[in-house]
Amino acid sequence: MRLVAAVAASTALVLVTLTACAQQPAPAPLDPAESAAPAPEPTGMDPTATELSKPGKLRFKQIAKLEQPVAFAVRKGDDRLYVAEQTGRLRTSDGDVVIDLSREVSGGNEQGLLGVAFHPSGRWVYLDWTDARGDTHVTEWAFDGSRATARRDVLTQDQPYPNHNGGQLAFGPDGHLYIALGDGGSAGDPQGNGQDLTTLLGKILRIDPRGGRPYEIPEDNPFADQKSAKPEIWAYGLRNPWRFGFDRGTGDLWIGDVGQNAWEEVDHQPAGSRGGENYGWNAREGKSRFRGAKGRDMVDPVITYPLGKGGNCSVIAGYVYRGEKIPWLRGRFLYGDFCAGWIKAAPADAPQDGAEVGKVEQLSSFGEGHDGELYALSLRGPIYRIEPA
Repeated sequence: MRLVAAVAASTALVLVTLTACAQQPAPAPLDPAESAAPAPEPTGMDPTATELSKPGKLRFKQIAKLEQPVAFAVRKGDDRLYVAEQTGRLRTSDGDVVIDLSREVSGGNEQGLLGVAFHPSGRWVYLDWTDARGDTHVTEWAFDGSRATARRDVLTQDQPYPNHNGGQLAFGPDGHLYIALGDGGSAGDPQGNGQDLTTLLGKILRIDPRGGRPYEIPEDNPFADQKSAKPEIWAYGLRNPWRFGFDRGTGDLWIGDVGQNAWEEVDHQPAGSRGGENYGWNAREGKSRFRGAKGRDMVDPVITYPLGKGGNCSVIAGYVYRGEKIPWLRGRFLYGDFCAGWIKAAPADAPQDGAEVGKVEQLSSFGEGHDGELYALSLRGPIYRIEPA
């Protein structure tokens, strides 16, 4: 993620603690500005996908205000919304603190509490966070709706630099936990982690956190039987996949990968995929060649837009809308940009045709409720419910 225009030209910007001054542009939680095979077609679209209503506008109704909210989750059988604050606390939308890691997380840069997901049963909650040394933890707690107990680390990863930590957690339609890790940081992926299958950095991982200790590798992971690759890897060639989301209607996966110097991108994985896609980094950025390295069987992004134009700095991926309250939005994928603040809706079967539908200052993440209705989070504090205008 990146700071706003006053400092966008810097080649090594870092995240600092959000100040209370509304006049000062706040830092971003994702990524500092630093100096091919065709994409698969989306699958399983709903029958109205080819007859979508014309896009309209959206209203963003504030329902809560927390401290630097960056991630969102819901729990089975529970009407509350759960929000991760980058400063280290997991809170409900009405302000109750569920877990407090504020004395353990690293602060500043692109660190802190970054992701949250509930097990499909609702019995366990998982947080993605960076410790005082800057290393990543994916930690599990047993949760009965009132108290979080029986803490254990499921996965840890050393981080060579303080940026590009990824942080998204989500359980897929298959019941497995998907984990986003950036390339390890610095500029240009100096260690070549994005294309290196012997490291977890620059990847989306897929594990069963309850199937073993500390976890189990699903037998159908694409590299489960390869000695030359980490078996946890589901997809690779990613720079900083800050946010991704599953389409609850089709199972397709949408990945927002924050760019380097020129392009922001959204990648798409159809539900029928067996995994193993290479999204190109650092052999290329967007669809453009980046380094001289050659990647294997690279998959094109389905959305790209230029970094810097109109204040663009960091893509925020959301969800394909499957709710009932906004009929014209059904079947459209929502995404935005942290610095520019715009939010666009794009037909899932024509994602390049996005239209602006609203704005949220310092958009940090989207969320999806049990009913398919969507939410937007701002690093400034507000939690918005997305409603028809």
